[in-house]
Amino acid sequence: MSWPQIAESFLSVVDQLADLIWAGRIGFQAIAGLGVAQTYLMMVMTARMGLDAGMRSMISRAVGAREIAYANHVMLQALTLSTVYSLVLVAVGLVLTEPLLRVMGLGDEVVRQAAGYMRFQLFAMSMMGLQRLSAGALQASGDAMTPLRAASVSRVSHLLLSPFLIFGWWLFPSLDLAGAGAANLIAQTLGLSMNMSALLRGTSRLKLSFKGYYVDYPMIWRILKVGIPASVTGAQRAVSQLIVVFIVAPFGGGALAAFALSRRAENTVSHASRGMGRAAGALAGQNLGAGYTDRARQSVLWALIYAGGASVAVSALFLAFPSPVAAFFNSDAEFVARASLWLQVLAVGYLSMNAVQVFTQAFNTSGDTFAPMVIMLSTMWLVELPLAFALSQYTALAEFGVPWAIVIGMTVRALAFGVYFVRGRWLRTGMM
Repeated sequence: MSWPQIAESFLSVVDQLADLIWAGRIGFQAIAGLGVAQTYLMMVMTARMGLDAGMRSMISRAVGAREIAYANHVMLQALTLSTVYSLVLVAVGLVLTEPLLRVMGLGDEVVRQAAGYMRFQLFAMSMMGLQRLSAGALQASGDAMTPLRAASVSRVSHLLLSPFLIFGWWLFPSLDLAGAGAANLIAQTLGLSMNMSALLRGTSRLKLSFKGYYVDYPMIWRILKVGIPASVTGAQRAVSQLIVVFIVAPFGGGALAAFALSRRAENTVSHASRGMGRAAGALAGQNLGAGYTDRARQSVLWALIYAGGASVAVSALFLAFPSPVAAFFNSDAEFVARASLWLQVLAVGYLSMNAVQVFTQAFNTSGDTFAPMVIMLSTMWLVELPLAFALSQYTALAEFGVPWAIVIGMTVRALAFGVYFVRGRWLRTGMM
């Protein structure tokens, strides 16, 4: 169940890195604009993904208990909830795009590059949200291949279309960085159509039918009750990254660009770990629905082992060759020097970061969303952010105090999750 989700996550990483490469060809201001815009977009996206976690946990447990009709009903109500969320997101986001960018203290050129990109991405994120909702339902029921095929079509379409819309190749208009957002909108719509086609045709254990459909408010409340803590967990991570942008911004556009690159590079491993964690959580949820706690525990343990191996390999790459990695995106000497050090420092914490991703996704998908929220909030706001401010403002580390604070915060977070995993309070059986 996990390898298609890892492959899907890898495609997502390639997609993001491609945008970063094209932004680098425009200039480091475009890299900075991309990083800030994506931080805002991640905040609204991760908040919505928490609702998916509630749906996935309920579906996985229902499938484990062989209550397929119940799982189908959960999916329809989650689809209703996500559609409303997307409509509100687009309406509010379009109005507030430039004010949100300017409040970060960005220069005019960075705002110009980021605004068009962010507006297109608001629509694209709505389509992506529905695509991931449908993919999550399929994965929770045991079908990991259909979401992979949909993601493959979506990512390849984005990769092919982006340079044409960014640089105005052939008959296409030149949209600069906004072209990457326009390409993503088209690509995500294609991926969503493939997932929904599979659900409506019933090629998995789920078969959606709108016959007799009604809005089930008690069911929506149950989805929200499970999903809201996961939404808070995801949203606070994005909000905290906005705080980090505030801390880094006074050091200049070069520092912001280095921060943006380091966070995108971090996703080369964290996305795979999220996929591994979701797969482990789906298995754990199905086993908990059937009453098998030992198998649920083993699912998460093996995911930790696999993710740990991947993180060590990527950490070694970034520690040994940071300058070539940074120069691949932009050859500006100041940018390469700064980004290289950011990459090396953050690579030290990749093992802890990936353990956190596996724990968070596995617990959320199996139905325990409250504990991850508490652990993430406490370690982020009591450890990581205060350290980032103190080390960058009051020590000789300056801007590089920020990545060291992130590493320390991730390590503390991984230890807290490990203690909770061993105690086993998340191993509650039955349906939700």
